[in-house]
Order: sequence, then structure tokens, then C-alpha cells
Amino acid sequence: MKILVAVDKSEESRQALRYTCHLLEHFPALVDALYVKPDIVDIVADSSYAPFATKGDVERAVETDAQKVLEDIIESCEICLGGKIPCQPKVAVGEPADEILNFAHEGGYDMIVLGSHGRSSLRGFFLGAVHAKILHHALQPVLILRNFRPIQKILVAYRGSQCDQGALEFIAPLFAKKKPEITIMHVQETELGESPEFAQACLMTGEQTLNQYDYKPIKKMTQGDFVDEVLKAVAVGRYDLLVLGAYGHHRPKYLKVISDEALNLVRLTTRPVLVFRDFSESF
Repeated sequence: MKILVAVDKSEESRQALRYTCHLLEHFPALVDALYVKPDIVDIVADSSYAPFATKGDVERAVETDAQKVLEDIIESCEICLGGKIPCQPKVAVGEPADEILNFAHEGGYDMIVLGSHGRSSLRGFFLGAVHAKILHHALQPVLILRNFRPIQKILVAYRGSQCDQGALEFIAPLFAKKKPEITIMHVQETELGESPEFAQACLMTGEQTLNQYDYKPIKKMTQGDFVDEVLKAVAVGRYDLLVLGAYGHHRPKYLKVISDEALNLVRLTTRPVLVFRDFSESF
């Protein structure tokens, strides 16, 4: 498995790299840490940036930042190397979201990892433009990390779609050695006319999928609003990771855009979130 971790000058991104290496312990994986340097031409063209600095001053400042980030990446990569996981720093130049998406696509990565950059005063974190763009347009699963926490309990928000099914099949081998407790939760959306029989069938399908990987998941069913019920379950159950499919009932999968429900869950939860997309479905 190839993992692309996006890093910048923030401590959160370096923490995401260390977290990724911890997550992949005992799993055959390759981790690349990508830093996107600003484009000097774009910076100089923006008169609001360092208006009294020369182009040479800007170039030196950008290179100094890049060197510092690369040193931090190498230091963080030692955790990966200690766990026998290859970890390499990579550098691109340009607009961060575009470069991360292009690099992930062209490199055939299996997952993109992002660190969060700030928590709101109420709950969740500020969804910046880079995070939002990657979530909307990535062709592979995106893992957004907050604070470091060992993954012992996972909540899968499961609606029974092909995308949700793919999420189960993605995480099952990933955590095979750690064997965390996995709860499959289905929210019966009665306002959409969903029957109890359909809801029970969804849970049964999810359970059977994980059984094939020697998991014995906990099944949970509730009724109400999908986002509200999932957030409530995460808070009460103190889960360490929330897993969900990118596509919802209200937005056709062929649009390849993350559903409003998934986007709201990423914004509002305080836990790490894995938003699953199937790379093969993107062509």
C-alpha cells in the first residue's frame, strides 16, 4: 500500500506523519511525505505579500522554509523507519491542493493523509480550502487526523452502498494485526421511507463482510438524521476513528463529489475520519 502524507510547516502535519507510521505498524506499506513549496512567481505577483521584499528575499525565505520542513520530515520519518516502513520526503511546487491531488493520482497512491489545522470554539475543526478541495476531488480514500490516539475502537457509518462496502474491505486488512473493536452503525432514515427490513439487511451485509476477515463487529441501529446520529454515537462511544463512504443518498456517485453528509461529519467531529472512495470507480 502506498500512502501520501501532505506536510507543511505546521506541527499538525508532522504529527499526521508520525500517526500514519504508527497506524501502519506491521502492515506492508510505503509512506511518502509531500511538501508543496509556494511558486515564487505567484508570490512576487501578489503585491500584498512582503511588499518591501525583493524577489531574492522571497526566494531565500521560501527555500529556508522548505529546508526546515524537509529536516522535520526526515526526523518524523525515523518513526516509520523504526517500524520497518519506508518513508521518503517529496517536494512539489505550486498550489497545495492541486499538487497533492496530482501527485496522488500520478503516483498511484492508495490513500491521502492530512493533518487538521485548527479546532473551532464549539466542536470539530476549521475545514480549510486545501482540505475541502482534496475531499471533493481525491480519487482515493482520505484520512484526516487530529490528535494522536491509538485506534482501539472504530465506528463505521454504514448505509449499505457499494462505497460503504468498499470502506469495510479497505479497513479490514489495514487493522488485521491490531484487531480493534469495530462497530457497524446504520441510521434508519425513516423520512426517506427506509424500512426496518432494509436497515437490518444492511447491518447483516456489513457483518458478513467483516466476518470474512475474522472480525466480530458490534452492530448498532438508530433512527433519525444521519449526521446527528453519527456525531452522537462518536461522542458517547468515544471512538478513535470514524469511517464512512464519500457518497450519500442525495448525491449520485457518478458526480464523484463528496456528499453533504460526509462533508458535515468531517467538519463537525473531533475524531480522525477516513472518507472512503474506490480508486477503480473513478475512471
